[in-house]
Amino acid sequence: MIKRTLITLAVLTAVGFAITGCGDSGSSKTADGTGSGGGNGKDLEVVSFSGGYGIDFYEKAAKEYEDKHPGVHISVSGGPRAWEQLRPKFANGTPPGLTWPGWGMDYWALIYDQQVMPLDDALATPAYDGKGTWKDTFEPSLLKLGQYEGKQYELPYHYNILGWWYDPGVFAKHGWTVPKTFNELLALAPKIKAAGIAPVTYQGKYPAYMIQGFLFPWAASAGGIQVLDDAQSLKPGAWKDPAFLKAAQMIKQVADAGFFEDGANGQDHTESQMAFLQGKAAMIPCGTWLFSEMSKTMPPGAKMAFMLPPLVDGGKGDPSAIQIGIEPWIIPTKGPNHALAIDFYKYMTSLEKAKQFVEEKGTLMSIKGSDQANLPEHLKVPAKLFRDSKTVYAIEYDQWYAKFGDEVKNAMSALLNGSKTPEEFVQTCEDEAEKVRQDKSKPIHVMTR
Repeated sequence: MIKRTLITLAVLTAVGFAITGCGDSGSSKTADGTGSGGGNGKDLEVVSFSGGYGIDFYEKAAKEYEDKHPGVHISVSGGPRAWEQLRPKFANGTPPGLTWPGWGMDYWALIYDQQVMPLDDALATPAYDGKGTWKDTFEPSLLKLGQYEGKQYELPYHYNILGWWYDPGVFAKHGWTVPKTFNELLALAPKIKAAGIAPVTYQGKYPAYMIQGFLFPWAASAGGIQVLDDAQSLKPGAWKDPAFLKAAQMIKQVADAGFFEDGANGQDHTESQMAFLQGKAAMIPCGTWLFSEMSKTMPPGAKMAFMLPPLVDGGKGDPSAIQIGIEPWIIPTKGPNHALAIDFYKYMTSLEKAKQFVEEKGTLMSIKGSDQANLPEHLKVPAKLFRDSKTVYAIEYDQWYAKFGDEVKNAMSALLNGSKTPEEFVQTCEDEAEKVRQDKSKPIHVMTR
């Protein structure tokens, strides 16, 4: 089954990169044998965002790699705001050899400025274990999210599946059935409220969660995936499409019915997620990072299980459509020792290491076969949904156009607090999209399949 996903096309002059295979691990060298960007070929600086998964796994992998390659030294560092550490390094031409800067970095500005290396030639070389090409080890629908003008600039590591969560114990106790459609949600919600529980809560201080959890899934379900492609491509009128208006109306309908948790607009992600885990709300939108993020503070007996957002009854969309997101790693063009950076990342993405990451960190990996690891219970359903999906999509417009992304988030907050109607919401989004279309300083990304 071929998965369909989002690809970006635009005009960019690629940076040339010649690679030849070496060693029994499928290592890669640049034409001069030392790795373009300078350096002695033996030292590598790795800087990583340190979020819920930490950086200890990368530190251990670096030590293992050093043991396998005498003379090589790999330093790993990072923090919760790694992008702030990295911005001046990119600006003055001294970036690390390999990095995952985190969500605060504007990757696409770096790509436009040719500060990120294209990796197509590297992906055509042998995988770390020598079995097939490195490219063939990745899930293609995830790999494509790091492409620009058909070239690969970002490489995925772990990835997230976005949807809704519920506590199966609470549902079983009350005899509730997980709603698969919006009408089923509307029928179930009064029963949940009668039990003294809010049907749905959300991370109100961070509107991206509601865009990912409500707006885009319901628009895709109502009108089909092309609706999302057109909106992200900034096609004139796309943000006012009837499917987006329908999704906005559904959000307002849930809000007006009192099915959202009181005070959700003022909650951050951990507050709303704790409310869910404490049984104050029956369902919450979030990605597969939820368990890892909340595991240290989960109340005794709390459980979580994944579900797709309820489908629009009679919608045109693919019912198996699933939303994903990647955390991209890059190799800076001006970083030292490209060959070593590539080979170390090959080691990090080997099937053995990928399975270890799944089991140790409780998240899904971008490497084929890694879901055959000993999956934690909370990942079994999302992993199966991904395998069975016919349509895979991701929200990327807010990465390409940061200000536009902020305006859509502001409009979503206004919709939820009642200061915008659904009609005003979609009109605001369309008006802001028009501003981007008129701004000639950045290229327009076009979604295609």
